[in-house]
Amino acid sequence: MSVRLKEYTHEELAGQPIGAWTAEVARRVTGAIRERLAVEELTQPHWWTLNHAAGGPGKWNRATLTARLEKYDDLGIGFDGVYDDLVARGWLTEDAATGAMTLTEAGEAGRTRARERLTPVLQRTHEGVDPADFVTTVNVLRRMVANLGGDGDLPA
Repeated sequence: MSVRLKEYTHEELAGQPIGAWTAEVARRVTGAIRERLAVEELTQPHWWTLNHAAGGPGKWNRATLTARLEKYDDLGIGFDGVYDDLVARGWLTEDAATGAMTLTEAGEAGRTRARERLTPVLQRTHEGVDPADFVTTVNVLRRMVANLGGDGDLPA
């Protein structure tokens, strides 16, 4: 279901406020993601935790993962509560000696369900966007971030 956009001149588009447009995209994308995760009673910090634990079994403990992710949490949810919730669900275990986190089979199943719920959001977000235009957009935003003193590198 491709949405038809009104055409504007190059000059009209070039004069648009980038902050307003990026804020609107952020609100809409984040809102759609949060809505779909809520069906599984997950927040974005839950989602991030599940993905990091899956991508690096035993690599992360509470301190290292919180340090990695807290800059992205705009709701102030509190990562200890997220970790406690995932452990209580049986989705995550923590090594008693090191605190290293490992995703359980139930956690992987929950992560898979959440990913399946998010797939239509990501598809809808990218609909009608040429992949080359997407790459250009990301590079333009990275440049703007760097120009304003931020870190324009991709997350490690």
